[in-house]
Amino acid sequence: MKEKINWKVNTLPHNKEEIDLEFLSEKEISKARDFHASFPQYKETPLVALDKLSEYLGLGGIYIKDESYRFGLNAFKVLGGSFAMAQYMAQRLGKDISELPYEKLISDEVRKELGDITFVTATDGNHGRGVAWTANKLRQKSVVYMPKGSSLTRLENIRKEGADASITDMNYDEAVRLAAKYADEHNGVVIQDTAWDGYEDIPAWIMEGYGTMGLEALNQLRSYGVERPTHIFLQAGVGSLAGGVQGFFASVFEEECPKTTIVEASEAACLYKSAVANDGNLRVVDGDMPTIMAGLACGEGNTIGWKVLKNYSSLFVSCPDYVAANGMRVLGNPMKDDTKVVSGESGAVTLGLIYEIMTNPEYKELKDTLELDENSKVLLFSTEGDTDPDKYKKIVWEGEYGK
Repeated sequence: MKEKINWKVNTLPHNKEEIDLEFLSEKEISKARDFHASFPQYKETPLVALDKLSEYLGLGGIYIKDESYRFGLNAFKVLGGSFAMAQYMAQRLGKDISELPYEKLISDEVRKELGDITFVTATDGNHGRGVAWTANKLRQKSVVYMPKGSSLTRLENIRKEGADASITDMNYDEAVRLAAKYADEHNGVVIQDTAWDGYEDIPAWIMEGYGTMGLEALNQLRSYGVERPTHIFLQAGVGSLAGGVQGFFASVFEEECPKTTIVEASEAACLYKSAVANDGNLRVVDGDMPTIMAGLACGEGNTIGWKVLKNYSSLFVSCPDYVAANGMRVLGNPMKDDTKVVSGESGAVTLGLIYEIMTNPEYKELKDTLELDENSKVLLFSTEGDTDPDKYKKIVWEGEYGK
């Protein structure tokens, strides 16, 4: 029997005083965007309007941010890691990040003052590649631990950026603890978007870095004549991307914040389970997480991101793998006149969910709850391209993970 999509309206106890959104305000996110723009490789990624698909599904518009073009790395993750690394260096220098564009950070003056830095992280691939790329560009070192089952292609891409990288026999959360242990023993700096007690600055900076996507998308929507999306769908692993972008839009629109849905892989749905529990506390998913959505296979949520999501998001959804696989196929085989988007497993799940909601009568209640109709302007983020090319072909060409 086909596994179903599960969903829960956010009825969690709200206390907006527990999280100050100032760090995700347009003013602060603009600093992150300006830092990213200081790299010679920077170029705004496309926001694709899928007009024909929107019409087919009965929506007013689907707009998807294509992060496969980000810095030539095929994924968005570099936005968070790079900004956190720069903020760490700024803190060491006693300066504001606005004073430290890329050229300044690689100057002989800064290198002399800071010396060698080793950045350490755990990742399924995309985040590690971003950290390795940034460390390389900043002329620093990086060490990357990957959870078991990680793609060899992703490992090699990380090593090409000069990192000391390896695949462990641990799940993601265990690999995070290994990275923290290595950094502690070797005077390194952990760059991780999982927050825990005593480790909150860097995850918050990573969330700010992800905000660059939100700011770019908002400006691009306005070029399409859309002042405010009615709906946003955000995929979540630990919840840093979701929390960063949700917090940005909540800060910009306040009481008019778009209706936001948080989407997870069913094998790693720690935020959905927390919403179901309904007491405001994070739940943990243990053990192996055999999902094709490798970037979402995280069982312990970011505590900072959770405070944003439980106070501002509308709905939490747990999705089986076939939803992501179908999203990949729809984006990769567009309707005539729509633009093709090459989207990986973690990138396509939100579009796959939209497609299922709008075409499957089984989810009419979910569609009605979200008030998705011909007036809806829906914003999505395709967070990665074909970061595992062999897996992409098997799913899109050969039909793996069909319904």
